[in-house]
Amino acid sequence: MRDQIEGKSLNYPATSSKRSFLEQPLLSRVRRNHGLEHATLHILARRHPRVGLGGHSDSGGFWVIGNVPIEEVHQAVEEALGRLRKGETDLAIHPHCGTNFVTAGVLAGTAAGLAMLGAGQRTRDKFERLPLAMTLATLALILAQPLGLWLQERITTSGEMGDLHVIEIVTNRRGGLTAYRVVTRG
Repeated sequence: MRDQIEGKSLNYPATSSKRSFLEQPLLSRVRRNHGLEHATLHILARRHPRVGLGGHSDSGGFWVIGNVPIEEVHQAVEEALGRLRKGETDLAIHPHCGTNFVTAGVLAGTAAGLAMLGAGQRTRDKFERLPLAMTLATLALILAQPLGLWLQERITTSGEMGDLHVIEIVTNRRGGLTAYRVVTRG
């Protein structure tokens, strides 16, 4: 962004301090891996609608948890990366993300706790506040849905892949559970 004062150009940073904090290399990698994880899970879920899937991201890549063939995971990761690079950044947002669950838990727990303030010492006093606690917790859960998606979009994920690339995908099996480690760099 450029401004002029008395004929002199002033250059301002294009990003806010929040944005630059989120763009630190370690956080940026986690956010991009998280976005690629979500996009991969969207694609796998479309191909395998009856298979329970999950994931977890970190700075070195992400995990895909679910009983699907490794070839499907490879294809889904490649498709997800390609589609994100072409601008389908909405794939980085997932309705079943832990960000949504944490947001819901924090808001509902806080609302219920606030409803109990001043309820008195007796158990009966607390039970009498229960309808208020449930109402406030329900309202908090309703608010948490769009807030969790907003937090994903702005804080916990990124659909901008930059120079992120996949190094390898490794299979791990424990009992009846299959997990794939997708290792990334960039």
